[in-house]
Amino acid sequence: MSTIVFLHAHPDDEASQTSGTMARAVDEGHRVVLVVATNGDHGTAPDDLAEGETVVERRRAELAASAGAIGLHRVVWLGYADSGMTGWEQNAHEGAFTGADLDEAARRFADVLDEEDADVAVGYDWHGGYGHPDHVQVHRVLHRGAELAARRPRVLESSMNRDAMRRMYELAKAAGRDDDWDPDRPMDDGNPMGTPEAELHWRVDVRPQLERKRTALGAHASQTSDVGMMLAMPPEVFEAVFGFEHYLEPGRTVGLVDGWPFAAA
Repeated sequence: MSTIVFLHAHPDDEASQTSGTMARAVDEGHRVVLVVATNGDHGTAPDDLAEGETVVERRRAELAASAGAIGLHRVVWLGYADSGMTGWEQNAHEGAFTGADLDEAARRFADVLDEEDADVAVGYDWHGGYGHPDHVQVHRVLHRGAELAARRPRVLESSMNRDAMRRMYELAKAAGRDDDWDPDRPMDDGNPMGTPEAELHWRVDVRPQLERKRTALGAHASQTSDVGMMLAMPPEVFEAVFGFEHYLEPGRTVGLVDGWPFAAA
């Protein structure tokens, strides 16, 4: 069996993006480790914060609950601050992940890869899925960290299937739903969301793990703007949106494969 290390930008990203794959890997006997780059301090501040409790403390507790639902073997925090969205003044704050020295951040990640003797490292595509500065930095740190590791792991990049999202968007419009959402519109960095289907390499069926994915998302209850919207989806819509997770594998022959990328890891 393999050791797979996932690098995510913020607490809750693991739940929305790769929790199905992580849960499936755990079920199949792999060791699964989560590395979280930032403390998520620019997330939504919930109304029920206790006296003296911070957003960071709440999000750490939520991440622990999510990790428990998925079945993760270890969680590591890289120790950076949330950078906020593109153009926010927080981009330039001391300790912000987007401004971190690449080799320093990559060394922190590589140290985890070395400690785990990781077989596979998983992060994000070149624009972090939707252009968030911290997600783009995850892509850089993923690849540089893999280069610095004592034993270079295989690298996968989580992304979203833009064509599949467009098909769902068109179906919603045809059904009369007036959703103000279009995967082809410019996202945080001016690029459309995700990756064209023709450029993706792996489509992973995580429908058997969907209840765990929903539970992991529910653990991040403070983040109502994003998580709340996802959890409000009817079951059939939730399955259509989250039942498959997609990955690129740099260097792999072009062509989308329905399969399990860790079978031969």
